[in-house]
Amino acid sequence: MHVHAPRPLLPATPPKHRHHGAVRLTFTCAAVAAAAASSVSDTSGGKQAVIVGGGLAGLAAATHMASLSVPFTLLEASDRLGGRVATDEVDGYRLDRGFQIFLTAYPECRRLLDFPALRLRPFYPGALVFLGAGEPFYLLSDPFRHPVRSLSAVFSPVGTLTDKLLVGLTRLRAASTPDEVILSSPETTTARHLENLGFSPSIVERFLRPFLAGIFFDPALDTSSRLFQLVFKRLALGDNALPDAGIGAIASQLADRLPAGSIRLNARATSIGQSSVTLNTGETVPGELGVIVAVEQPEAEKLLPQLSNPARPSKKSERSTVCLYFAADRAAVQDPILLLNGSGKGIVNNMFFATNVAPSYAPAGKVLVSVSLVGSFADRADADLAGEVISELSGWFGAGEVESWTHLRTYRIGFAQPDQTPPTAPAGRDPRVDDGLYVCGDHWCSATFDGALVSGRRAAEALAKDRGLSLA
Repeated sequence: MHVHAPRPLLPATPPKHRHHGAVRLTFTCAAVAAAAASSVSDTSGGKQAVIVGGGLAGLAAATHMASLSVPFTLLEASDRLGGRVATDEVDGYRLDRGFQIFLTAYPECRRLLDFPALRLRPFYPGALVFLGAGEPFYLLSDPFRHPVRSLSAVFSPVGTLTDKLLVGLTRLRAASTPDEVILSSPETTTARHLENLGFSPSIVERFLRPFLAGIFFDPALDTSSRLFQLVFKRLALGDNALPDAGIGAIASQLADRLPAGSIRLNARATSIGQSSVTLNTGETVPGELGVIVAVEQPEAEKLLPQLSNPARPSKKSERSTVCLYFAADRAAVQDPILLLNGSGKGIVNNMFFATNVAPSYAPAGKVLVSVSLVGSFADRADADLAGEVISELSGWFGAGEVESWTHLRTYRIGFAQPDQTPPTAPAGRDPRVDDGLYVCGDHWCSATFDGALVSGRRAAEALAKDRGLSLA
């Protein structure tokens, strides 16, 4: 198979010159908690707060509550923490629950997480685009990081020469625009925004649509232009990466910092009051200091009906995706790069050879293949869907290359992201929804890792302030 790249791409080694701020915050976490314990007025009186939900937002809320020495219990309905940010071990392979890439330029992540401990493995900053059987893959690179390689794409059929210049200008503009300017800019859909920027249908259909659909799970590109600009800025300023131990390592790192005995697994909330939570067992968990609801949007609206506003125009409640994993003996492409379906045909949106990015994702000598579809595909059984994917990718790489792949597992993520069509509030909303009741999650801010972490912090800070437990 011919790849339009003049030589092997950059090796997947973690950057060594970044993230010192994140390291400093993590290493001083214990000291901050100790200082908080001595500076917070002892007004809790043996009372506690309750956090419902152990995804990223709930873990962020718990982390900040611990740093303020606010007593709490975190209730998680399942048998593990992390929510959608999870990794399973299957026959020696590490399978993230759905296609997820960590952007190292997320500011809240840089403040809260210990990046070196995650051992982040970056993708090549670009993509290979498939246009049809018998055609080569076309390489599109970040023009600022790889200007020479970007020249090879100037006359490719993936967009016009003007499009290639616009990509560079859009990247430059995004990297230099303050977040507050982006968040206050006129809001439209991403599709309309790209049209207004002057991109041709060619580059939208062949590159931007499949690339952004892999991020937002929204092939129509109805996602808010503000969220697009925020994410595009993060892409320009940092790396796309995977933790060496899987995406679930992010949640594990946060969970490991929490006080012993503060987490209860297999504890499903069925109703919530201003000072207590009732579980499906009938048990009532007291939360005299307040209750933070940190579950996914559909569950949050069940637990707190006041979150549903019938006066607002109805929006789709979710974005769905299906992720299939295959084991192989070799990778058809040897580089740590994302492959996009720019042909406009088939069901595959994007794929990559995960072990090219992080070799730890598979046993020694084996290759892990990750394939992503956008939508629920509820009418197809897992086996049928895997067969259809193998057939389709045979047209990408040749039947001899693909027919030996072994299907490992299929993940159907019915609620991969909340709907982010305008109007949105990517800057986040006030976490207070009632006296003693707080909400956080990516549906309450931006549908990103950073949005979940920011909203969790804000909910914890609001509760502590309302109860007079903030740092003096």
